Amino acid sequence: MANITLIGASGFVGTRLIGQLGSTNCQNIDKNQSVKYPEITIIQNILGKNMETSIPPQTQTIVLLAAEHRDDVSPTSLYYDVNFQGTCNVLEAMTQKGINNIVFTSSVAVFGLNKMNPNESHSIDPFNHYGKSKFQAEEALREWYQKDSENRSLTIIRPTVIFGERNRGNVYNLLKQIASGKFMMVGKGTNKKSMAYVGNIVAFIQYLIETQKPGYRLFNYIDKPDTNMNELVVQVEKSLHKKLSAVRLPYWLGYLGGMSFDLLAKLTGKKFSVSAVRVKKFCATTQFDATAAHNSGFKAPFTLSEGLHRTLHYEFMDKEKDEVIFESE
Repeated sequence: MANITLIGASGFVGTRLIGQLGSTNCQNIDKNQSVKYPEITIIQNILGKNMETSIPPQTQTIVLLAAEHRDDVSPTSLYYDVNFQGTCNVLEAMTQKGINNIVFTSSVAVFGLNKMNPNESHSIDPFNHYGKSKFQAEEALREWYQKDSENRSLTIIRPTVIFGERNRGNVYNLLKQIASGKFMMVGKGTNKKSMAYVGNIVAFIQYLIETQKPGYRLFNYIDKPDTNMNELVVQVEKSLHKKLSAVRLPYWLGYLGGMSFDLLAKLTGKKFSVSAVRVKKFCATTQFDATAAHNSGFKAPFTLSEGLHRTLHYEFMDKEKDEVIFESE
């Protein structure tokens, strides 16, 4: 019987992870039904206090993916309710069930913006509630681990922004804008962006499950080498065989435009793909060190260029595709 229980695996990364592990090798607990794997999904919200009743008795390892992470969550207390208190609820259930192994997906958002290629030991400086709540969850996990470090295994992964086929998040929105030909570069385009292809993330999680033992591990995950925005545009041109506009906007004008969309969203109650925080994130350098992950023995099955090419072809060139998509950031 399956001894791996995934929590929050009905979404983009979780669905790919179930496919990577094999649906006969794991169970999924989520507040939402899995579109692709309903037969192994148990409906349960991690905000509930009875998590232990939903975790299958044969479980030896928990993979905690559940998170509140969109840019526009309201009220902001939901970040802390789900990301911090939800993690505490899972840890309480694990303690009650005698489960000693957990793999937790955190985020490089704990470092904040415009840092100089931080590694895992870099100081923490989150700029938003998502990053703050994720770090609070990390601290709760480390406290849990320290209570029985001889027997417990804690692995924390801090991925950068994850992209891939079927994901409707920030990277998809950016690639769609570029591919449409309506894209205008904001700023000089020399700011570097760390990214991670979903096929590599799920392979890394599987590797961490397979190599777990009592102890504490912390990894940033980024597919290297990092690309800057100008290079990303060139990749889109190459993969889609088209030449794109060279029009650029200065940062101040792009940010002003984002603020205008924020005001419009507030007045109309509608959500727009452009906002001040997204312009800020677009123009920021988000570059992180992943030496530890890539020196761990893990070999990524895809290069970053291959991941981008596969995503671009599936989304914007392939004629036949299924209807399964995932809305995320």
